[in-house]
Amino acid sequence: MADTAVGKDRFLADAGDRGLDVELIARPAARNLAEAAQLLGIAPADIVKSLVVKHKDGTFLFALIPGDRQISWPKLRALLGVNKLSMPAADVAFEATGYQRGTITPLGSTTAWPVYADAAITGRRISMGAGEHGYSAFVDSDALIKALDATVADISEPE
Repeated sequence: MADTAVGKDRFLADAGDRGLDVELIARPAARNLAEAAQLLGIAPADIVKSLVVKHKDGTFLFALIPGDRQISWPKLRALLGVNKLSMPAADVAFEATGYQRGTITPLGSTTAWPVYADAAITGRRISMGAGEHGYSAFVDSDALIKALDATVADISEPE
């Protein structure tokens, strides 16, 4: 997979390589998650945010969090057995994944960082970033978790 491919093309190529069935939807720009959910005709909880998290050693991970929740830093630190994690600046997240904020997804990332999925996303159809502004992808969450070999745990809390 070429790192120079356009975001959604990298996303789709990686999904295809993993045998993952995704439905790509073009949509107008949204000002926030609630507006994006309304445009897609789904609840905010059904949009899964792919968040890039930085370890103090300079490596990264993806945290998949329902749209109506946020990362629970104490839970994620305990799961990983570390005392410090952070959200990197937008340019650092781009360098780590090849994706701009608002389009980030583990699928097609320029580096295959470990993926941690919040237990609340399991057992349903979700929407997520597709690597490029103006697009969302729908996918079965359990198939996504399996395809990414993600660790499932309680890593979120209400916003």
